Amino acid sequence: MNDAVAVAEEQPQTGDLLLERQLCFALSVASRGVIGAYRPVLEPLNLTHPQYLVMLALWEHSPRTVREISEALAMEPATLSPMLKRLEANGLVSRDRMVGNERALAVDLTPKGKELRAQAVSVPETMLTKLGLSREQAENLNHLMRQVIAATQRT
Repeated sequence: MNDAVAVAEEQPQTGDLLLERQLCFALSVASRGVIGAYRPVLEPLNLTHPQYLVMLALWEHSPRTVREISEALAMEPATLSPMLKRLEANGLVSRDRMVGNERALAVDLTPKGKELRAQAVSVPETMLTKLGLSREQAENLNHLMRQVIAATQRT
């Protein structure tokens, strides 16, 4: 056994290299868990979690270009395009070339997509209850996550 391995084996299992102290690990597990918790809540809406995010962006402002949705969701347009096709096939959105800019694709809510918003209104409260969080805790967590996002975008 070489000296480096022997020293590492003698180190106490504490400190910054513990798995439980890794921010990346906590974020990864939390992300998978939260997205998984959304699945049964979104099933009655016939939406996946990524589709729900697209719909949220469109309920805030519609129509939007694919580029605007991509930027709002920090998602590559190539990832977004198949999702938009599925939402269109489900009758929730329409995709048309923008007047005056034939290269840009405008995504708009259909009447069915607008109506779905009324069903989705309960999702945030349902998720707070499901995750055992108060609105204030969720807002604080959201603020911290936005700080992390901003920090990663700077580097």
